[in-house]
Amino acid sequence: MAFMAIYEGWRDLMDNKSDPRTRDWLLMSSPFPTIAISLTYAYCVKVLGPKLMEDRKPFKLREVLIVYNFIQVVFSCWLFYEACVSGWLTTYSYACQPVDYSRSPEAMRMASGCWWYYFSKFTEFFDTIFFVMRKRYDQVSTLHVIHHGIMPASVWWGVKFTPGGHSSFFGFLNTFVHIIMYTYYMLAAMGPKVQKYLWWKKYLTLLQMVQFVLVMVHAFQLLFRNDCNYPIYFAYFIGAHAVLFYFLFSNFYKQAYKDKKAKKEEEKLLLNGINNNNNNNGKVAQFYDKNGKTAEIIRQRVFVGSNN
Repeated sequence: MAFMAIYEGWRDLMDNKSDPRTRDWLLMSSPFPTIAISLTYAYCVKVLGPKLMEDRKPFKLREVLIVYNFIQVVFSCWLFYEACVSGWLTTYSYACQPVDYSRSPEAMRMASGCWWYYFSKFTEFFDTIFFVMRKRYDQVSTLHVIHHGIMPASVWWGVKFTPGGHSSFFGFLNTFVHIIMYTYYMLAAMGPKVQKYLWWKKYLTLLQMVQFVLVMVHAFQLLFRNDCNYPIYFAYFIGAHAVLFYFLFSNFYKQAYKDKKAKKEEEKLLLNGINNNNNNNGKVAQFYDKNGKTAEIIRQRVFVGSNN
């Protein structure tokens, strides 16, 4: 009895309370196929892929990566353009924007753009697949897999119930960030001659963090003033995702750049002080407690240098 009530409530939500315009579009009937694809992705890149690559040499995918990232740049440019002309740079309000559920050309263009943005989250799985094929397992971090794995299922709800309106601001910003991000990846794939000019890598992470702050502010403002009666639970939903990703990316930035820089400075300090044994012994011991094997190597260099 209880199961039937839950099932009927679920069917009512999916069939009667969702946007009828997108109801019959590909993968829109239920969230479960999207969730299954995302879980399969996570299993393949974290378990199956590394297992299959265990006894194989890394694939050389330079040309493939250049073409793939170029396609992603073009795709992101088109998505950003669609978001601009169907609302965000024309008629939309940044304070509070309701969903236009009509079948007007502009409303349908925005709804279609939202579906294609959802679809783009699947194409981004290839970022990780190529890392696995190249045995770049250091790039297949928890942050990377969570970010890519959770996005299709998250965006699905927006396309199902609110394809357009206030929460589509996230896609509008995100496609712009992806234009820059995939341009960087494309240039990086071109080899050392181009890579030496890509000094701005760390600023990509900062740009993504700024994006999440803007999404937070834009979403949570509806908690204080919702003149357009936008579904407030979607403001919570989008805002919560922005908070989650902000802290994940800020933690990554700290580990990848700030901690790495501090570690290099300490290593340099130790190596430059080879001739001062008394000072080095204390510094090496202190550094060793925090940095294990790296400090052991430095200590050996310091002591070997001082004994010659």
